[in-house]
Order: sequence, then structure tokens, then C-alpha cells
Amino acid sequence: MTRSNTSLKRAESRVAESCAAGSCAAKIVWAIAASVLCALLVWPDARVNASAEADAPQRPGSASQIVAAVVSNELVDTQNNRDHYAYFSVERSDRTGGHLWMEKVVETSVGKVRMLREEDGQPLSAERMAQERGRLAAIVADPSAFVKRAQTIKDDEAHARQMLTLVSRAFLFGDAREEGGFLCIDFRPNPEYETRSIEERVLHAMTGTMLIDPQRMRLHHIEARLPTDVNIGFGLLATIRAGSNFSTTRDRLGEPDFKTTQLDTDINGRAIFFKSIAKKQHSEHSNFVRVPDDVTVAQAVAIAED
Repeated sequence: MTRSNTSLKRAESRVAESCAAGSCAAKIVWAIAASVLCALLVWPDARVNASAEADAPQRPGSASQIVAAVVSNELVDTQNNRDHYAYFSVERSDRTGGHLWMEKVVETSVGKVRMLREEDGQPLSAERMAQERGRLAAIVADPSAFVKRAQTIKDDEAHARQMLTLVSRAFLFGDAREEGGFLCIDFRPNPEYETRSIEERVLHAMTGTMLIDPQRMRLHHIEARLPTDVNIGFGLLATIRAGSNFSTTRDRLGEPDFKTTQLDTDINGRAIFFKSIAKKQHSEHSNFVRVPDDVTVAQAVAIAED
């Protein structure tokens, strides 16, 4: 048995354990939502100055060179940008129980503070609002649980960054073309790439399109879809259904800030013992306002309640 096959068997064993614990859906969705956007863009030894001649149109090269420029800028921004924002989020998802939630969100260095303002287009009742304010008051009184949860999210993001080095050759890119002022590049699996984990297998099966801001070489939009079922353990451990998809849109707020303004996820399948996998989310973010880079959790709560 080859080394890669051994790694895959171990990964499938871990997935079986995760599914039994009820976390299979979350792990598979994480593989798609947390990794696809960056993983598609990784190219070895890419180095581009994100701020150089930002306002001057750049002459595009090959699709791989364009992607290299984009991923370099995105990674530089991830590592160096500490700008925080408050904004409004409208979301219908598993988290909201299928309801349409309008929340005020405030970013801090340790995580996002959220306050629910409306549900299904209606303001919260006085009792529900009191409960929401009580929840936020508890965070201010003892923010350790909030910080711990935020650190878990950071750990997941670190895991995603580690995956980037493994999947840099997982995709082939079509020629760049102009579309609505953006560079449009299609991507598809590289048949010569051998996956080494469950996350990579789901990721590698996707095809899709990305739109790139040609002046700043930043990602504007990406969408990906599974054209065929992805079977894990010959379908016994899990199957992610064909048609499962996700997309995200990022808009420029200023230099160098690009923020996610829309996210759609529709993942369907089944896991071990025929447990259903479903991850559906639609969210829109708007009304972005800068907040201090060193905003505390208590200050974020006050902004959220304002």
C-alpha cells in the first residue's frame, strides 16, 4: 500500500469516528467553506506587493500567474490586516433554525460579537430582547467562554492554512477572460493530483469560477460545485451529493480592505448509518463601519447594542 493510500485510510478512519460523534457534516462543510477559497488560489513561491500601483490596471499574464498574484495578496492581507468592522448581517441557515435573522456584528481581535435585532422581518419581543441583552451581559462579565470559542475558530483557520500547502497543484485553470470589469477564470480538478485526505478529496472534486479585481489582484467572487457524488469509504462512510455548492462575494471597502458581503452554501449528502448531511446558508453583510483595532469585547457589546 502506498504512503498516500495509507494516509487516506487513516483519514477515512478519523471520518468514521467523527461521523459517529455527530460532527461529520461540520468537518466536511469546513473542508469546503474554509479551504476552497484559498486552496484554489495557492501557487508556490508567489510574491506580490498588494499595495503597489493599486489604482493602475495591471497587464494580466497566464491564469496561473494571475492566481499566484491573487493568493499572495490575499495571504498578505490575512497576515497583516488587523482592521475591524461593525456591520449588519442578514442570514438564514442551520444556525438560525431556518429563520431569517438580522444581527449587528462587531469584529474584535478574539472573535465576532453578535446581537440579534430582528427575526423573519420582525423586531424581537421585549422578552426576547431582554434575553439577548442578558446573553451579551454574561459575555462582558465573563468573556472567557467567548474567547475560548473564538480560539477554536482560529485553530480551524490555522488548519485551513496548513492545507493550502497540500493542495497547490490540485486544480487546472482556464484562460482568463474579461467579464463585467473583472477577470474571470474557470477551474477544474487536476487529474494528475492524488488526494491525501478526506478534505482534499471533497475539495479536489469541485469545479467552478472565480472573478478577480484586475486593478488590485484581489478575489471578488468564487463559486464551486460538485458535478458528481463524492463517496468516502466507497459510500459507506459518507457521500456528498452532486450539485452541492457554495459561493462567496467580497467587495472592496477601502485600501486594502475586502470584506465578504454575500455567502451561499448548499451541501447535501449522507454519512455513516445513513445520517443526513445538510448545510444550507444564505447571508448578506452590509453597512460596514470601522471600529478601533483594539476594541475590547465589552466595547464591542456596547457597539452591538447601540
